Amino acid sequence: MLKNFKSKAALKIIAPVVVVLTGISISWAIVVHKPQPTSQILNDEAPLVQVVKVEPQTVKLNIRSQGVVVPRTEIDLVPEVAGQIVQLHPSLVAGGFFEPGDVLIKIDARNYDYAIAEAHARIAEAERQVMTEEAQAEQARNEWHSLGEGEPSALTLRQPQLAEARAKLKAAEADLTKARLQRSRCEWRAPFAGRVRERHTGLGQYVQPGEKLARIYAIDVVQVRLPLATYQFTYLDLLLDHRKSSSETGPKVIFSTHFAGAMQSWEGHIVRAEGALDEETGLLHAVAEVRDPYTVKTGQSPLMPGLFVNAEIEGRDQSDVFVLPSGAVNASHEVLWVDREDRLRIRRVNILRREPDRVLVKSGLDTGDRVVISGIQVPVEGMKLRPEIVSPGLTSAKTLADTSKPDQTM
Repeated sequence: MLKNFKSKAALKIIAPVVVVLTGISISWAIVVHKPQPTSQILNDEAPLVQVVKVEPQTVKLNIRSQGVVVPRTEIDLVPEVAGQIVQLHPSLVAGGFFEPGDVLIKIDARNYDYAIAEAHARIAEAERQVMTEEAQAEQARNEWHSLGEGEPSALTLRQPQLAEARAKLKAAEADLTKARLQRSRCEWRAPFAGRVRERHTGLGQYVQPGEKLARIYAIDVVQVRLPLATYQFTYLDLLLDHRKSSSETGPKVIFSTHFAGAMQSWEGHIVRAEGALDEETGLLHAVAEVRDPYTVKTGQSPLMPGLFVNAEIEGRDQSDVFVLPSGAVNASHEVLWVDREDRLRIRRVNILRREPDRVLVKSGLDTGDRVVISGIQVPVEGMKLRPEIVSPGLTSAKTLADTSKPDQTM
């Protein structure tokens, strides 16, 4: 029994030693016989980016604005005499057209015909009185030469009486002229070719002098007031202090708007700038004119008053300007460009003007520079690139610069 006890004690001592030796042997075998790792070359290929080669250009610095079309000439039709309306022009309705000289309104003229007849009667009476006084004055002069002595007085020769008769004749003639003038005002004739905006009277209505009967406007020329910031005038060939101007000498303007289901456009010219800045906005309005707005081509609509139109004003030519896509310049006025070793560089540029679809750079670039327009999410100075040259007109919509909407001008 004692022998069995000794055997179990020896086993408890030997077993852990065997386990430890076995573990060491297995670990040594794993280390000795582990497979050798195969070397792999990581693919560290440079990113592909789109670039454009910039060249200095001569561009027109056009100005965009907007405004409402209004007639150049618009007046109220107001009678100068009282009476009943006995005739209206068939086109004297809202939207009706008329030609110069058309009788738009005719007022009952019988009272004024009577006044003309009365004036003729007064003239005849005054002429008779003048002839009577002339005869009496001649008789008085002859009698004084036969019987009188010294110088006769004016009253003796009836000179005051003759002057009074002649004055009454002139007054009667003036009454006739006035009666004829009043009679002519019974017919209101159109002073220009135009259109009726609104009418406020009807046939048979009795009207008084000064009463507004209708509102009409000329159709020869329409105008558009275009608000501009003061610095924008530096881009326009428009003098602010000239007194003599012609509607054909100012900058050309292209007006456009959606009308009748299509985009319509018309051509006009800037004719002047207004004489004062708007006190609320600080803007100065340029006035553009379009001649013959109702003489249009086939398929084109007339430029009607009241239309809200967009305007693009032709600006001056600016040379040595680099034109970049709108997203090629970030908010810090920086561009990314690729050097000769195809490495990324960051350069600050001088922006002449921002427009919705492009940026005009005045300086900071050289001819032939490759400007990055897409392909980099996080630009790092000096990183290796694979540039792909593209045409500026085929650039991707996604660009590297900030995506905030740029101002139209700087």
